Amino acid sequence: MNLQNSEIEILKTIDHAVLKPNLNLQQLEEAIGLAYLLPIASLCVHSFWVAHVASQDIGKTALSSVIGFPLGATPAPIKALEISWAIRTGASEMDVVINIGALKNGLLQDVKRELDIITSAVQLAEHPQKAKKVIKLILETCYLTQEEKKIAVELACNANIDFVKTSTGFGDYGATIEDVVYLRELLPDHIGVKASGGIKTLEDVQEMIAAGASRIGTSSTLRIVKELGIDLESLKEERKLYELLP
Repeated sequence: MNLQNSEIEILKTIDHAVLKPNLNLQQLEEAIGLAYLLPIASLCVHSFWVAHVASQDIGKTALSSVIGFPLGATPAPIKALEISWAIRTGASEMDVVINIGALKNGLLQDVKRELDIITSAVQLAEHPQKAKKVIKLILETCYLTQEEKKIAVELACNANIDFVKTSTGFGDYGATIEDVVYLRELLPDHIGVKASGGIKTLEDVQEMIAAGASRIGTSSTLRIVKELGIDLESLKEERKLYELLP
């Protein structure tokens, strides 16, 4: 079964999230299987699971780790240690929760210092396969005013962050069309918007992309794949045949 270009373009935006606290190994192995079969952007896991996933074959899919997740209140040096651990054990993309409390209380120097520490930690940590390293800053927009979102975006731009991400999926609510549009308007073209939280259907994905998101965080990848009409069993058979070729 050959994937259509339109299907590939949608799949390439997806960061498949496996982040529930009661995650079991069967669910993780199923996620690894999806990452191996599909041309998704990344498989996103907690830092504890990075080494396990990195020891498996996930094809060309990147490995993401959440940092300071989901509250963002971890001190910056501890976030830096978690980043170093995640990169050295195989993750190349970091989804880092901003210090929400510091931002909301106007402690902007603390937020700026945190971003400096985060970016330095990413630059200094050595990835085993020398993969390109990416930072996605999670704002948790459900808790922020429009002005606080604007301030967070300015700080992210000054810190050379790669993506600004709406939500953890653990807040009061997740991504909204309005927030994605607003972030896209505020950001320069070279910084992407990642919409995450509450994105469960193909229609949700398409709406977020139309609003300006270039990455989509979701745990509902399997449902979205089915709505695209992709037959995973056929893909599995094709992969087996491909691996048998000389």
